[in-house]
Amino acid sequence: MKGIYIVTGARGHLGSTLLRLLQNTDAEIRGLVLPQEAVKNHHNIRYYIGDVRDPDSLRPLFENTHGLPVWVIHTAAIVDISEEVSPQLYAVNVEGTRNLLSLCREYGVQRLLYVSSVHAIPGRDKTSVLTEVSSFSPNDVVGGYAKTKAQATQLVLDAAAQGLNAVVVHPSGILGPYEASGNHLVQLVGDYIHGKLPACVTGGYDFVDVRDVAKGCLSALEKGRSGQCYILSNRHYEIREVLSMVRRLGTGKRLPVLPVWMAKSAIPFMQLHAKRTHQRPLFTRYSLYTLHSNDRFSHDKATAELGYRPRDLMQTLRDTIFWLKHREACSSKT
Repeated sequence: MKGIYIVTGARGHLGSTLLRLLQNTDAEIRGLVLPQEAVKNHHNIRYYIGDVRDPDSLRPLFENTHGLPVWVIHTAAIVDISEEVSPQLYAVNVEGTRNLLSLCREYGVQRLLYVSSVHAIPGRDKTSVLTEVSSFSPNDVVGGYAKTKAQATQLVLDAAAQGLNAVVVHPSGILGPYEASGNHLVQLVGDYIHGKLPACVTGGYDFVDVRDVAKGCLSALEKGRSGQCYILSNRHYEIREVLSMVRRLGTGKRLPVLPVWMAKSAIPFMQLHAKRTHQRPLFTRYSLYTLHSNDRFSHDKATAELGYRPRDLMQTLRDTIFWLKHREACSSKT
């Protein structure tokens, strides 16, 4: 459909995947990137440098729309696996969303799609199936990232209640190709195939393909009901199951599997190993908590209303490994 799409976090994993889909439309695409992110305009995509923490830097995204409908997809956020809410995390995830909401009201956008997270949904006992909820509080969730996403999600729902045409999606653990921004799950696969992962841990999570999430976002933008939330999940996979799938695809070796109590005690050594190998630590107290939390998310609502259907993770892993190897080959030539 003709119009203008504004995508924040355009160099992020999900944001860049959305741009890949939108470049096949006849719409104008405006992507928000940070000053240090190297990009070039191409096809129908034009990049704008700005920061969600600075509302004035966002204004060029909304100007000169020539009366065309404007759809905003807000993906920009810091994904953090630490326990606390840092000032930067709060400024980007919460205040950045508040700034964007203000501009959406001021410029009268057609619709806003906010990309929240399943981490914003309060967990219940392990036997409960988690579905969409209608209110969010940082007090109901654990971890800095979850708290900021819960607070930002409530800001969006409050704005929708006051008349802004806004929809929320909650992706689960995003994995897949086209990653260039530091996705922890893609790092897990990359570290494993390069022999940099010292051990596996018990537990797992709901992992979903970034391309399915991107399609789900566009479907929610078109078909979703204002003020409603939609879970974009897949199903639970154990970490050892994921690594076994990677091994079946022809790379990687068997690793010791640490029970959670042992993994927690080994965190200082894993962090030291990560420092020595110049890698971010993948296993923290919060990430271990997440791998043993309730991740029985239902995407029935998104399937019924948006036509959302996630693919099998084996295909996702195959394409992720191909992408990682392709990126490395290109890097070695430069």
